[in-house]
Amino acid sequence: MTVTAFQDRPPDVDRLTGYDESHLTLYIRLLDAAAEGADWREAVRILFGLDPARDPDRARMVHDSHLARARWMTTTGYRQLLSRRAS
Repeated sequence: MTVTAFQDRPPDVDRLTGYDESHLTLYIRLLDAAAEGADWREAVRILFGLDPARDPDRARMVHDSHLARARWMTTTGYRQLLSRRAS
């Protein structure tokens, strides 16, 4: 699997961004991993290509911040995504 370029933290704004749109697949995969009870270390290794043993603080922050943004997409961001696509 190819790891998509990512920022350490996704945008922390109350609107959908280009970053969000380009990382929808990543967000879905994070949500799936969380729903399946996957260990965050495995998810960050596979999805981001990070070694959590080498830099655990950064790996955890990258994972948790993107998972939080993915969850935001399920409650708020998706509406903006749908309205953009309908226009």
